[in-house]
Amino acid sequence: MADREVLLDVKNLRVEFGSGRKKFVAVHDVNFHIFKGETFGLVGESGSGKTTIGRAIIRINETSAGDILFKGRKINGPISKEMDREVIKNIQMIFQDPMASLNERAKVEYIISEGLYNLNNYGTEEHRREIVSQALLAVGLLPEFASRFPHEFSGGQRQRIGIARALVMNPKLIIADEPISALDVSIRAQVLNLMSKLQRERGLTYLFIAHDLSIMHFITDRVAVIHKGQIVEMAETEKLFSHPLHPYTTALLSAIPMPDPIAERKKKLIVYDPSCHHYETDKPRWAEIEPGHFVYANSEEEEKYREKIRRG
Repeated sequence: MADREVLLDVKNLRVEFGSGRKKFVAVHDVNFHIFKGETFGLVGESGSGKTTIGRAIIRINETSAGDILFKGRKINGPISKEMDREVIKNIQMIFQDPMASLNERAKVEYIISEGLYNLNNYGTEEHRREIVSQALLAVGLLPEFASRFPHEFSGGQRQRIGIARALVMNPKLIIADEPISALDVSIRAQVLNLMSKLQRERGLTYLFIAHDLSIMHFITDRVAVIHKGQIVEMAETEKLFSHPLHPYTTALLSAIPMPDPIAERKKKLIVYDPSCHHYETDKPRWAEIEPGHFVYANSEEEEKYREKIRRG
């Protein structure tokens, strides 16, 4: 992996809300990088800080400390107007709720064109309409849908419009924030398959945020598990599923529903108890247990995890 291009690099990221006594640290010193062309998953419970990280990358949330580098250039904190335009053009977001993220009073054509208007990123009006038509076709919708309003569409169709809105900018990185959690189960696979197809065709890179590990298994190349603003484990997806190390990861995996009702009844649900860690004197750190497999652990846990990997 050393020769692969790192598209996004997040270093010691910290995000805080409020100040003084009301200060709340939502993200603690988070580190990860995303290779060009991969799907990197960020998974955790509601309130774990995963959406906050996505919004910090796209500059919706301010960062308190750390660096976010896109193609080696810092994009958090005060940046030039030119750099801000580069971020808008190259990094786009697909939001969780396809109803709330679309302007109900605007027609689909305007919704998809908004980024083009903001950056004046098109030639003639005819050229802009052609870009919109191609974006709609790319997500499996008819170009004539451009003259309709969002309320005329189903949840799955609205999410496709959200994807089309991101695509018209020809971004390098798309942050998909729980893009299927608000959709019916029957529609979820369609949207995931569409995202995979667009990635192959356009060489897209995804940061895929979700609370459901079973979806991560289906779509991601690498996964980072986040708990209360701290990444506790990160590895290639298959490695994480076959050899989970951190107790929180094990608990999340145990909650994945099984299609076999007999096996589902027999399975043991593991509840994560943070008191299992003894960090009073032996402080935890980010450790590489095996190549590409990182875990947040103290020296005692680190040795235990290495032994677990050796035993297979």
